[in-house]
Amino acid sequence: MSEGHEYTTVVRWTGNRGSGTETYRSYGREHVVEVAGKPVLHGSADPAFLGDPGLMNPEELLVAALAECHMLWYLGICASSGVVVTDYRDPAAGTMVEETAGGGRFTEVVLRPVVTVRDESMRESASKAHEQAHRRCFIANSVNFPVRHEPEIHAES
Repeated sequence: MSEGHEYTTVVRWTGNRGSGTETYRSYGREHVVEVAGKPVLHGSADPAFLGDPGLMNPEELLVAALAECHMLWYLGICASSGVVVTDYRDPAAGTMVEETAGGGRFTEVVLRPVVTVRDESMRESASKAHEQAHRRCFIANSVNFPVRHEPEIHAES
């Protein structure tokens, strides 16, 4: 039996500089993302699209969502299978292309998790857990571009 989940956010534009969207360059791309009971996330467009380079943009958040989803599944799978992960970081990267007629799309995201496990004997299982995490990741299963994995597994001992 499948179970449904709903996620609600409010995205509110904060970039009105006094004249609204009178011209393409007259307004700011700043906005906030609000989720009830959680800290407000301040965002903007990518600087290539006149955004604030000091704020997160939707493209970065998409890459982060894929990396987070994979990591959370991965850690759960490892915990359930006796693999003790002691460190995890993922310098993930996504590639987006702009179309000449406007718009664009992601062509791929590459996750590069660098994982440390407690013991050398856990390396093989730790490596296989990435395949399982990829198959289970809700976000990866929802996008229409490849999400590749290039993991590194290290052992403490």
